[in-house]
This record gives sequence, C-alpha cells and structure tokens, in this order.
Amino acid sequence: MAPIILMVDDDLIVHRLYQPHIERAGWRMIGAANGREAIEVAGREKPQVIVMDIMMPEMDGVEAVLELKRDPSTKGIPVIVITSNPQYYQNKAAFTEAGAALFLPKPFGPAQLLQAIGALLPSAATGPEGLGSQSQQRAF
Repeated sequence: MAPIILMVDDDLIVHRLYQPHIERAGWRMIGAANGREAIEVAGREKPQVIVMDIMMPEMDGVEAVLELKRDPSTKGIPVIVITSNPQYYQNKAAFTEAGAALFLPKPFGPAQLLQAIGALLPSAATGPEGLGSQSQQRAF
C-alpha cells in the first residue's frame, strides 16, 4: 500500500498544486483544511508524513502539531511545517519545540517538497524515484 501523506492547508490551491507530484512519486495524498480537521484525519488515517501550514482558521498549525504530539496514536508521525509568513522564518525553534521534523518556507517547488517528504519516510516506503533516504539531513 502506498504511503499516505496528509496535506494540511486552508488554501485548496496548495492541495491541487502538489497532489499530482506526490502521487507521481508513488504516495497517496489526503487533505485537511485546518488544524482541527488535520487531527481528526490523522487519527483516522494514520499518514506516514504530515505537511502542515501554520496560518489557518479554527486551529493553527503549531497548536495542531502540539495536539498531534500529545496523542500516543499520532505522536510518531513526522510533520513538515510550511508557511509563507516571514515572521515565522525566524522562529524555527518554536516549531521544533512543538514537535515538527522539518520547516519549509513558502514558496517551494514540488522537488523540494518531495525531497522533504522522502527524507522522513522509512526507506521501504519511498516512491519509485527513491526520493527518501534516511541519511538525508532532517534538521531545519
């Protein structure tokens, strides 16, 4: 079964932009539009990686990451934090403290996203292009 990637962003254009690339890499993408929905979907679907925007309605990404990391059933799922707000670029430590594995500032290209996802997937779960490598750097 293909690894599941949960894309969490209130901008549905982001979902439509990256879904074809994620699926071409051999993974299955599911979506959520805010942090609260992400927690529900992650608990039900158990994705292998979550890509989480920060600025969203109802529950922001940092709060959602904190909730995911408190829940024993989702705490092991790696989270990539994404944002277009330059104010957050300087506050990467807050994302690490919340439990995020990686940070990607928007805009980023599909190749950057696929590389980040692949770096967090177990080597047996990478797509056909071999994008995931446990030896790749996981730091911000």
